[in-house]
Amino acid sequence: MTIADLRQRGLLLFEAISGSRAYGTHLPHSDTDLKGVFILPETEFYGLDYVPQVANDTNDEVFYELRRFVELLLKNNPTVLELLGTPEDCVVYRHPLFAAFRAEDFLSKLCRQSFAEYAVAQIRKAKGLNKKINHSEPPSRKSVLDFCYVTVGAGAQPVAIWLERRGYGASQCGLANVPHLTDLYALFVDETPDQRHGYRGLVRDPETSQDVQLSAVPKGEVPAAYLSFNRNGYSTYCRVYREYKEWEQKRNPERYQNTVQHGKNYDAKNMLHVFRLLRMAEEIATEGRLHVRRPDRDFLLQIRRGEFEYEQLVTEAETLVERVNTAFATSTLPETLNREAAEQLLIQTRRAWYTMRQHPA
Repeated sequence: MTIADLRQRGLLLFEAISGSRAYGTHLPHSDTDLKGVFILPETEFYGLDYVPQVANDTNDEVFYELRRFVELLLKNNPTVLELLGTPEDCVVYRHPLFAAFRAEDFLSKLCRQSFAEYAVAQIRKAKGLNKKINHSEPPSRKSVLDFCYVTVGAGAQPVAIWLERRGYGASQCGLANVPHLTDLYALFVDETPDQRHGYRGLVRDPETSQDVQLSAVPKGEVPAAYLSFNRNGYSTYCRVYREYKEWEQKRNPERYQNTVQHGKNYDAKNMLHVFRLLRMAEEIATEGRLHVRRPDRDFLLQIRRGEFEYEQLVTEAETLVERVNTAFATSTLPETLNREAAEQLLIQTRRAWYTMRQHPA
């Protein structure tokens, strides 16, 4: 099932322009996001192939089946709550039955978690991006040998330096396990003219190896030193490097260039959403209302343009989080929503829809 199918079959209850255009924070090049609600025909609803939502390939057009929509409302999901507060100039279509769904009937103290905690997650995301931009990994990948150290007296030395200072090549070396000691190896050096011991070196391939390599060592050979492989450090490095490369490949080029151009080294769009969500949460707690079209549009666009320092925004956001928590602690909103009432509304709407489809006026 596609969104085109929903429209063609007349299954839509509601359709609206969402995102930045609904908030009033859009720019000339901003995408147009669409969200909506639909009802499955009776036969498809009662059958085995329930479809909870339909989206396009880029996920900027998402439509929720009525049951899924109500389930998300009961969790105070920001995306679906915002649909109920859509400004009139962004409403594309509203079926008369959808008028029964009002934002004020679905606000509760769960919004502290759904709005504010999501904003906190966005702060962490912004910090992660800041770290990637300012402390990015070098273009060349480190190898196992970069995490190997050789004992020198009471200390240790990177194996590459140890080899260089002694004039040894890695191919002359062989490693053997030291019993009962994890990731510690006896390091032997073959100084025979033709390297008759046949040591295999420290790793199979410096570029691709994920571990050190052991060699068969003749009896009676004396270790030149002991080598320690910092396996945990190497594993952590590989994970961080992999995450960085994935971010580098998947990042939105336009947003990244905007981040670099404004010179503040944070994702401005991400930080805009942090403040939007937190301020909406505070308004919900203190006013019991949902303001989708943002009265603080100018401030949010200042963030988008990079007019604030990163540290300043993070500090202000963390202060706002505390304000939101305090506001919800004293709010008159219900702790949770009335599930039974929401279920009755769902049933009544579905029955009315099916009746209208069977007996059109």
